Amino acid sequence: MRRRPPAICDSLLRRQRVTRVAPRRIVAPCTSRNPWDGYARTMTPEELANLAHLRRARDRIDREYARPLDVEALARTALMSSAHFARQFRAAYGETPYGYLMTRRIERAKLLLRHGEISVTEVCMEVGCTSLGSFSSRFTELVGETPTAYRARDHRALAEVPGCIAKDLTRPSRERSRNGETAGSPTS
Repeated sequence: MRRRPPAICDSLLRRQRVTRVAPRRIVAPCTSRNPWDGYARTMTPEELANLAHLRRARDRIDREYARPLDVEALARTALMSSAHFARQFRAAYGETPYGYLMTRRIERAKLLLRHGEISVTEVCMEVGCTSLGSFSSRFTELVGETPTAYRARDHRALAEVPGCIAKDLTRPSRERSRNGETAGSPTS
């Protein structure tokens, strides 16, 4: 009687094991921004694959924020339908794909405005916004001051801070700002 090569036996055993055994559950950290959701939970391999597809779309937003991106194009990147992609993205990252895109654009705009070499209109076009009015209102909503006021402010203190920390300190947020007020609310 002739024996099968071990490689074929191993692959057959692996296939049989996968079909007989329930899907393996993997513990993964929760990616939500809600502090109450910070506990690890188990994820199936399918959920991990979906998360990898969502990361691919998020990475595309990070790379191509200055280009015109819509939810349909991002959903194609994630290999999902538009509605399913939007729901899954919000569940995974705590904000909609468009909100994440605008946060990236405002983040980059803040950096360009801190350098102060180009006008607010040029910054608006550089980060991929087509309307100065929409850009200014979104900037004010997220940062709490107009782009012109932000540009006029003194930013020398951030020059000494490492880039990775400065990025975290200056990240726009709809949540509460560092002094406890809601971003965009008038101060007394």
